[in-house]
Amino acid sequence: MKAPLLDGHNFDNLVEMILTLISKNSTAICTLQKASGATMNALVATNRNFKRAAKLLGLDSKLEKSLLIPFREIKVECTIPKDDGTLASFVGFRVQHDNARGPMKGGIRYHPEVDPDEVNALAQLMTWKTAVANIPYGGAKGGIGCNPGELSVSELERLTRVFAQKIHDLIGIHTDVPAPDMGTGPQTMAWILDEYSKFHGYSPAVVTGKPIDLGGSLGRDAATGRGVLFATEALLKEHGKTISGQRFVIQGFGNVGAWAAQLISEQGGKIVAVSDITGAIKNSKGLDIPSLLKHAKEHKGVKGFHGGDPIDPKSILVEDCDILIPAALGGVINRENASDIKSKFIIEAANHPTDPEADEILSKKGVVILPDIFANSGGVTVSYFEWVQNIQGFMWDEEKVNNELKNYMTRGFKDVKEMCKTHNCDLRMGAFTLGVNRVARATVLRGWGA
Repeated sequence: MKAPLLDGHNFDNLVEMILTLISKNSTAICTLQKASGATMNALVATNRNFKRAAKLLGLDSKLEKSLLIPFREIKVECTIPKDDGTLASFVGFRVQHDNARGPMKGGIRYHPEVDPDEVNALAQLMTWKTAVANIPYGGAKGGIGCNPGELSVSELERLTRVFAQKIHDLIGIHTDVPAPDMGTGPQTMAWILDEYSKFHGYSPAVVTGKPIDLGGSLGRDAATGRGVLFATEALLKEHGKTISGQRFVIQGFGNVGAWAAQLISEQGGKIVAVSDITGAIKNSKGLDIPSLLKHAKEHKGVKGFHGGDPIDPKSILVEDCDILIPAALGGVINRENASDIKSKFIIEAANHPTDPEADEILSKKGVVILPDIFANSGGVTVSYFEWVQNIQGFMWDEEKVNNELKNYMTRGFKDVKEMCKTHNCDLRMGAFTLGVNRVARATVLRGWGA
């Protein structure tokens, strides 16, 4: 006997009921997190924020469902010869979520836990993020389920080229523009560019995050961290403050966290504690960031730095400071530690560092959170600049890149604040309503129901 099909009304009710149960039942959230790490929670949180934004905007229910459904989902088998002569097979994914506002845009990650649900959630998030940044892109995300640390450089190259061969006719300068993500980098993009160009002619704009010698943009390496600086400056200005004299704690000292620390310290901010995968250090008088950057490069981490005292990495989020910058993993601020957070401001440099339950706790405490969907959009914004330069065939100097990034981040903050006033909501909902509204307007104007 076949199960009855759900009609639109019942489907909406079912989705709403599931999201409500999950948001109210902490046990369910914990179970989901244990089952699939932060991935499921990120998907639930993204859908929850979208539903809230859609409700505030009063979106038509059919349009709402249309905006959630991906444009295309791609799954390919990538078989390569390994260096020892054996064959190995890997599954590659690309989810193209929405192209109402322009070519789809998003990273490609190489990680053992890459799966369709994770890629779907991140592709959707990119749709809203590019709209908040007001750059003419939609959202996409991709990846290959592999452990890049267990593959040689030649094996990674073969895997990347096979993946590019399988999807080359579904990506393109005006279709879908990949970028680096976890486990990938400029070299990966160079291989994709070369493989794509074999089929379509030299096309530097088909990927961003490339090496400078192949058309990459100056300023791209620091872009996300610099965007965090500009976003923080805009938020503090709203509260009559400046970077100078503020005490910062940064969780995560990778590319984003390290650049944010360097740029903030140059503006007079005091970095009192940082952490990474190797450990955590603290100095209430302020860490010497240039020395710490040198140490971290030489020792592959902050552990052992003599300019600060070692502390428990688990305590980094609850250290006394004015501004907390989570720049590592998702879901690190949760109901268990939210009450102990002492910072007045949180700048989300990582993707989805704050769980929905923690959001509510922090809101009641009066903590101001600048959401990831805006705060870490500097990277994709400069990726857009790279794409523009490639299409023009004219490269910008670094000063122009940085000035344009500041313009976009400053204007973006004003746009988010306008939506906060319009809908009487916090910054997270201000950003989501801004992004969802822009995509919805473009969708309707293009004639989505035709």
